[in-house]
Amino acid sequence: MHVQLVDPSAFTPPYDRALAAALARAGVDVELLTSHFLYGPVPEADGYRISERFYRRSAARGLNASARRARKLIEHVPDMLRFRREAAADVIHYQWLTVPALDVRLLPDLHPRVMTAHHILPRYPSRRQVATARRAFGSMDAVIAHSELGARQLQWEAGVDAERIHVIPHGAFDYLTRLPDEKPLPQELEGAQGPVVLFFGLLRPYKGLDTLLEAFRRIEGAELWIVGNPRMDVEPLRRAAEEAAGRVRFVTRFVDDAEIPAIFRRADLVVLPYRDAEHSGVLYTALAFGKAMVLSSVGGFPEIADQGLASLVPPEDPAALAAALQELVNGESARAELGEAAQRAAAGPYSWDEVARQTLALYEELLEARA
Repeated sequence: MHVQLVDPSAFTPPYDRALAAALARAGVDVELLTSHFLYGPVPEADGYRISERFYRRSAARGLNASARRARKLIEHVPDMLRFRREAAADVIHYQWLTVPALDVRLLPDLHPRVMTAHHILPRYPSRRQVATARRAFGSMDAVIAHSELGARQLQWEAGVDAERIHVIPHGAFDYLTRLPDEKPLPQELEGAQGPVVLFFGLLRPYKGLDTLLEAFRRIEGAELWIVGNPRMDVEPLRRAAEEAAGRVRFVTRFVDDAEIPAIFRRADLVVLPYRDAEHSGVLYTALAFGKAMVLSSVGGFPEIADQGLASLVPPEDPAALAAALQELVNGESARAELGEAAQRAAAGPYSWDEVARQTLALYEELLEARA
C-alpha cells in the first residue's frame, strides 16, 4: 500500500514523522509531502521518503527573510496545483491544509482521502471559520480525532457524518527518549533544589501562564520552570514570578529536540494549565518520559485523567491548581504512581505502533469499501 502523508507548511513535523515511521514499520510504503522546517532539527526519515515539495523558494531564503509569509502565499497555489497533478497514492492522508477555504478546491481528485483533525475550531469561531471547517472536513472520506470530545466536535460543530469520524489516539513522543545527540541541561536551569514543576511549549495567552503563576504564589518547596519560545509579552509573567513563594526560572527561546530530554528528565511533574485546547504535544512528551501531570479540564485532557494518567483541575482556578500542584510536590509516591502509569500508557495504547495499527486498519477499511 502506498500512502502519502501531506503537511504542506510542516506544522507538526514530530507527529508527521512519528506516524510515517510507524506506518513504515507496519509494511506501508510511506511518502511525506511537506516543506523544509526552518525552526530547528527534526527527526530523520526512518523507513519512509520525504518530499519537500512546498514553498521551496521562500524556505531557501531562511526563517528571517523579509516578507516570508507573502512569498509563501505567492508559491502556494502553484505548489498545490503541482501536487494536484503529481499526487499518486492508494491513500492520501492530510495532516493540515494551509489555506483550507482555498485548498479544498485544489486537492487532487484521488480517494480515499483521510484527514487528521489536529485543530477543529477556535473557542469562539466565526461563521466563516465554521463554514470553512465544514467544507474541509466534509470533503474527506474519513476524519481522525484524537479524543471522544474531538469526535463530538467534528460531528456537532463541523457537521461531519458520524460514520466518517474515527478516534485514534495521539502517540507519545518516545523518540525523544533515545536521541543519539542529547544535550545536557541548559545552563539557565542548572542547580535546582527540590521538586521541579515544568511548563513547556510555546508561550501563548490561552495556555494559562497567568493562572499558573498566581497558583505558584502558594506553592512551597518547589521550583517552577517556564520553558518555551514566547508568542506573547513575557514581562507581566516575570513580574508575577517575583511574587511566587518558590523560585521561577524562564527559558524564553526556541528549544530544539536535543535539549528536551534533559529538561523532562529533571522535571518532577509537568503542568498544562490551559484555558482552551483539544490536545497537546507537550502532554504526549510528558507521557513518553513517564512524568506526573496536572492538566486543566479542557478538550481531550479529561479523557487522559480518567485513565489515571494525570491530576485534573478546572481551568482558570488558581486555588485548585495550587492544591493539586502542592499535593504532588509533597507526595513523591503519588508522583511515582502517575509516572509509572504514564510509562505504561506510552508503551501501550499511546505507542506509535498501536497508532499505526489503527490507522492502517482505517486505510484498509476505506480501500475495501471503495473496491
